[in-house]
Amino acid sequence: MKNLTRRTFGAQLLMAGSALASTGLGALEKQSPISGTQQVALGGTSLVDWPEGYEPRRLGMALATHFNTSPHLRPTRILYPEVCAWYGAFEVARAVGDQQLISALRARFEPLFANERSLLPPQGNHVDFSMFGSLPFELYLLTKDNRYRDLGLSYADAQWSAPDAQGLTPESRFWVDDMYMITIVQVQAFRATHDPKYLQRAATEMVAYLDRLQQANGLFYHAPDVPFFWGRGNGWFAAGMTELLRDLPQESPQHPRIVQGYKAMMAALLRCQTAPGEWRQLLDREEAWPESSGTGMFAYALITGVRKGWLDVAEYGAAARKAWIALSGYIDQDSNVTSVCEGTNKLNSLDFYLLRKRRTGDFHGQAPAMWTAAALLRES
Repeated sequence: MKNLTRRTFGAQLLMAGSALASTGLGALEKQSPISGTQQVALGGTSLVDWPEGYEPRRLGMALATHFNTSPHLRPTRILYPEVCAWYGAFEVARAVGDQQLISALRARFEPLFANERSLLPPQGNHVDFSMFGSLPFELYLLTKDNRYRDLGLSYADAQWSAPDAQGLTPESRFWVDDMYMITIVQVQAFRATHDPKYLQRAATEMVAYLDRLQQANGLFYHAPDVPFFWGRGNGWFAAGMTELLRDLPQESPQHPRIVQGYKAMMAALLRCQTAPGEWRQLLDREEAWPESSGTGMFAYALITGVRKGWLDVAEYGAAARKAWIALSGYIDQDSNVTSVCEGTNKLNSLDFYLLRKRRTGDFHGQAPAMWTAAALLRES
């Protein structure tokens, strides 16, 4: 059973969105009172034209503004879901060009240099802590204030303070989640410094994880000893590959292998996508419930791939558009994303994944909704 609270888009589109999220397209044609023209507007391959209530600018700004009024996830430490959402809010504000929101998001950060300094995560300790560095890099890119760059570098470089013989960070644990957590801070370090060593680190790590975790069907196990295709876990990998490929030059020795892994995964996602456009808590299990955070991450990866020309529009455009429509349907009237899988460790147990609790407003779900809105709003 799904627990959806829908934003009021207007009576006709509200009913269409609810039908899209809970039934197949054939049932939609029978149940929805919307006109044929409006049904066409919900379909197609365009990533530019959207029906009223599904506009990326409107939803993205609502999500970003809502984030900035939210308290810290934990009063004692900044944790990775908050970092991911904060980054998403900045990306939306940057894509829109809203300087007022950028200033507000920056003001939320400033106490971390002063009375909230104790909230900073430890450095060189764990992927979930190290990825915090991606956030001050975002601020540096927006402001050119060297305080932010230096703080980000302290995390990015501590992560690689003692690489192993393969050039991998000692934080490597070969969980599928890592390929966003490690990738984002190193890619952001490159964006801030233009030093190719940061891309090389991320690419070397990515290839090692591809070789260990990606299966013949294109999807990823949660870990080598946990053979389940967990939705958000796969979403982390999809988003991490997408972030890296945005900057990794084609001349990189790792580029062909990463593109191969990315395209194999995107093809698998077409096969796993439900008729309404979402993905399940376990991607290959029909009894698993549709889940919004993984859906958001896959939407981000597909939309970016289509817009960047990595994916063929004819083959992937409709899936990318349908993914955003489905994701939008999970955003309620308070700008909270519903049906978000709770924080999830790894465990070799089917029931462990099928019975995860569903959250509303969890930053794990808020973040990818903002990443996806920003991807649709960016010019490149």
